[in-house]
Amino acid sequence: MVGFFIFDDIKPPCMHLDDSELLRDFRQPATKEKAYTAIIKKYQEKLYWHIRRMVVDHDDANDVLQNMLIKVWNALENFREDSQLYTWLYRIATNESLTFMEQRKKRSSVSFGDVEDNLSNTIVADKDFDPNKLEWKLQLAIQQLPDKQKVVFNLRYYDEMPYEEMSRVLETSEGALKASYHHAVKKNRRVY
Repeated sequence: MVGFFIFDDIKPPCMHLDDSELLRDFRQPATKEKAYTAIIKKYQEKLYWHIRRMVVDHDDANDVLQNMLIKVWNALENFREDSQLYTWLYRIATNESLTFMEQRKKRSSVSFGDVEDNLSNTIVADKDFDPNKLEWKLQLAIQQLPDKQKVVFNLRYYDEMPYEEMSRVLETSEGALKASYHHAVKKNRRVY
């Protein structure tokens, strides 16, 4: 997976620290950059794949991740720790992905259906695409879902995020998330 990581060649000494220690170190001028690097190294792969499953294209996922990391750098000092750092990062990644997808739809002079077709075409164009493999059928099915259901499905299915945690990430009730996931699963079963 080399290539999308931002700090591949940096091995910060504070990688073993838990989030509260990393946040404490981030707030100290002498250790701010090392702590930020450790936070990013700890979560970047999960964040990248969370974003990638929503925007599909590798380059788009990198762009969204970069924008997200800039926002994290600018806002981390004010993070109140009302939620877990992981939850907060996922919320930013989700919002950045949804914003990116919305902007892509607005920029496009074609219909929403054409944008969905383009995402499906991006999957099919992948060099590893095999239409007979269940994982590829699932990816094509996920692209047919509305954005909200796509996010909920990805968080639950791929990230195995509990509804309680998902509720904090998406700022939605657990009941609404369970309903969204149920509808997404039902739609995916019909497609693949």
